[in-house]
Amino acid sequence: MTEFRLGLVVNPAAGLGGSVALKGSDGAETAARARELGAEPKASKRAAQALKELVNGKVDCRIFTGANGLGEDSCALAGVPCEVIFHGHEPSTADDTKALTQALVESGVDLLLFAGGDGTARDVYAVVPSEQPVLGIPAGVKIHSGVYAVSPRAAGKVVVQILQGHLTTVTHADVMDIDETAFRSGTVRAKRYGEMLVPEELRYVQAVKMGGKESDELVLTDIAADVIERMEDDVLYIMGSGSTVAAVMDELGLANTLLGVDVIKNGELVASDVTARQLEQWVVTEQQPARLVVTVIGGQGHIFGRGNQQLSSALLAQLLQAEGKEAIWVVATKAKLQQLNGKPLLVDTGDAEVDEQLGGLIRVTTGYHDEVFMQIDAP
Repeated sequence: MTEFRLGLVVNPAAGLGGSVALKGSDGAETAARARELGAEPKASKRAAQALKELVNGKVDCRIFTGANGLGEDSCALAGVPCEVIFHGHEPSTADDTKALTQALVESGVDLLLFAGGDGTARDVYAVVPSEQPVLGIPAGVKIHSGVYAVSPRAAGKVVVQILQGHLTTVTHADVMDIDETAFRSGTVRAKRYGEMLVPEELRYVQAVKMGGKESDELVLTDIAADVIERMEDDVLYIMGSGSTVAAVMDELGLANTLLGVDVIKNGELVASDVTARQLEQWVVTEQQPARLVVTVIGGQGHIFGRGNQQLSSALLAQLLQAEGKEAIWVVATKAKLQQLNGKPLLVDTGDAEVDEQLGGLIRVTTGYHDEVFMQIDAP
């Protein structure tokens, strides 16, 4: 039997801009700025989480990848052997992603795994032939494309299923990306660039993100009224991104960062467009009492790990330790929840232990004194 050949591409700069509120990491200048602000690279670790599933599943394959942060480091972290077939630049560039992808395709890999965000997906798409199966490991800030698994571990599980001989349908999924400059000013300007062939495992591969604001203003007003009524004095309220949370800020008469994270206390704005480090200083280090208000990404179901990396696993762990899930207020219209067609809410914090703690039922505020129970999954 011919041995399965797995290609691995890691974009070491993916996700750098998330924790420091840069809304993305596209371009050398943005990545450099993120490093200056203290951002720590996580793409290699997230790729390693996927590879560890191969170890857990006790499956064998030959892994081909690039040197150092392009994939070799991830294999070392996961404890799996690999064959380096490409050496890039330090720091790596988009051209390195494309060149490594091209080399892997030419080497005849059966499946190409790549870790990054929508910018990385575009780079891979630019060089892969239409018949090459690929699968993305989510590691970026912007992940609107349908070519990504819902979490790093989920990506690994898909590979394990293939290696174990399970019937795996493949389908063409959209490669999407947004204008980062417009994104930083609060505008989502998404564009479809094409499609790539991915394994269709509905439990583990995410849907394309559905854009647009909620249209039912009355429902949003009711949700906002419920949240505001529950707010207590001398508590930090961390307001996540999205139009549903923005409705709460509008009702309070406060400026809002639509695609960022703001903090309020006693009805006043404390800080706008905050970073993970700022939040951890207040909540983890100073242990100020806090609540978190977040919404659901339409069409996907994610509440953590997609565009809100400022909400770090360390922050979430502290909130859960202090108050359990009661510290996390999920808000969404019933229309948005119905778009999930019975699928659970998803979390992808980068920390398996925190993901597990978040799992299970959670209350979702869907109107004034109106709640539903939803299941949280961390596949």
